[in-house]
Amino acid sequence: MNMQTKPNDLAAFWMPFSANRQFKKAPRLFVGAERMHYITNDGRRVLDGTSGLWCVNAGHCRPKIVEAIKQQAETLDFAGMFQMGHTRAFEAANRLISIAPEGFDHVFFTNSGSESVETALKMAIAYHRAKGNGTKVRLIGRERGYHGVNFGGMSVGGIGPNRKMFGTLVAGVDHLRHTHDLSRNAFVRGEPEHGVELADDLERLVALHDASTIAAVIVEPVACSTGVLIPPKGYLKRLEAICRKHDILLIADEVITAFGRLGRPFASDYFGISPDLIATAKAITNGTIPMGAVFVKAHIHDAFMNGPEWMIDFFHGYTYSGHPMACAAAIGTLDTFEDEGLLTRVNELAPYWEERVHDLKGLPHVIDIRNIGLIGAVEFEPDPAQSGKRAYDRFVKAFEEGLLVRQTGDIIALSPPLIISKDEIDQLFDTFAKVLKTSN
Repeated sequence: MNMQTKPNDLAAFWMPFSANRQFKKAPRLFVGAERMHYITNDGRRVLDGTSGLWCVNAGHCRPKIVEAIKQQAETLDFAGMFQMGHTRAFEAANRLISIAPEGFDHVFFTNSGSESVETALKMAIAYHRAKGNGTKVRLIGRERGYHGVNFGGMSVGGIGPNRKMFGTLVAGVDHLRHTHDLSRNAFVRGEPEHGVELADDLERLVALHDASTIAAVIVEPVACSTGVLIPPKGYLKRLEAICRKHDILLIADEVITAFGRLGRPFASDYFGISPDLIATAKAITNGTIPMGAVFVKAHIHDAFMNGPEWMIDFFHGYTYSGHPMACAAAIGTLDTFEDEGLLTRVNELAPYWEERVHDLKGLPHVIDIRNIGLIGAVEFEPDPAQSGKRAYDRFVKAFEEGLLVRQTGDIIALSPPLIISKDEIDQLFDTFAKVLKTSN
């Protein structure tokens, strides 16, 4: 052992998506969690206003999930899924299909949202090749979209700072215009009235590249990681129609929006669209064990099932795809969702949530407020000299006041566990209002 280090020396861990130098000067450390709260290393309780990282939809340390993981660890710790299997994976897949939108008959397991996106992108290209359309290789993302951190996901993603550090990434990718329009849609409640025509930007890309080269379009139903950009009314349906017209697959990145965040099991249900592939992760295990899943329609799956039976049909997968512990956690999570009606509970909370988030209008530097389901965002007037610092300072101050929020650029995003009560919603917004009133 290197005697110059200690077990809890902060220097050894290079933290992801973090201002490492600032954090290690003034660390924010959790040592426990229970339902709606984290517990810090100095014994404070912090209200979780972000569901961990958009993933703890059922709240923290829920008994059925904990017990499922314990029992699985005692029974079968690991089993590979390459030419082998275990019963929990098939049970989890069938449970997931039972709540999936109509037409989704198959699940491919991954270990994260990034891997789910990468898998869906590869499925799309491979599907077209299996159908004899080998020229369909181009992928279309959207400006300000976030699709994880692997090469494919970063390439179709459209958040500038995430991309510029790494150069070109995957070639042949293009992007739709984003839908954010402060001039027409500021302080709108729910889906914006203006902007459905932005879906027609896909026709521009088809004219530029030709449909014969485009395999898939990937979008988040609600672009959350970039600051909660809510699609204009009718936008997603129009985008789907254009994809159908040109034989382009539509991939819905529901890594954040799946599993009850909008009051339906999937955002695709909420918006009335039927994509070809749905990428999920995060809340699938309530954040307890890393896991993701790609939901696949039969026509995609069946296109790979035409070769000799002894041949591998899809040359893709991960050592931990369908890991027994993750499958057990997923089943425990689905049990908890079902027992407590969490996949639809947001419908009861959304009107009250909307009123409280819009109560922040008029507070210092607030230039927009957005909401849908149990998601909210507050956008601040940017400081040209210090981009993102205004929201970052409010994130830190909120933590000091006992509230965890999520900062992205000049925006604070809010997405608490679906078990939140109205009293806890009041606590969240009263605390955050205090932070905004007392910040520079």
